[in-house]
Amino acid sequence: MSKQDSHFFNIFGVVLGILITVALVLIGFSRAVGRDTQGRQVLQEGLYVESVEARIAPPVRVAVAGQDNNALAILPIASAVAAPALAIPADAVELYAQVCATCHDGGIGGAPKIGDVAAWGPRIAQGNDTLYRHAVEGYTGPAGVMPAKGGRIDLSDDLIRAGVDHMVTLSR
Repeated sequence: MSKQDSHFFNIFGVVLGILITVALVLIGFSRAVGRDTQGRQVLQEGLYVESVEARIAPPVRVAVAGQDNNALAILPIASAVAAPALAIPADAVELYAQVCATCHDGGIGGAPKIGDVAAWGPRIAQGNDTLYRHAVEGYTGPAGVMPAKGGRIDLSDDLIRAGVDHMVTLSR
């Protein structure tokens, strides 16, 4: 090894040692400052302590037969923001626009496109009862997946059937 290489490694080792020493000093200083200030202030904050205790509390409670277990009643969680309710379509045309068009306009997930007679023909040939059942209960087949009620389980079966009839008339 040449004298220049040896000199480089010596300088590199000194610089690396200095950087490691500086890092260790900074870590020690930050731990000392945090220990003296953060710990006390956090524990004095009552709401913070309560929220931590709530998060680490056991997730279950055990009911004992023959004893009063009223304290174990499951209470609804009060949410700060109520979820907005989706509008219920008034008829089959609105149902198609709000729900069905999402997949059936673009053929998403194997959904037959509206107006595609070749795709709808075999499905229509199976009969209305099969179409209704697949729309209401959902269906997984070789062409793709139809979620139950198009993913809107809050809708009535009659409205879904009306939507199927509307889509069939558009696709004949």
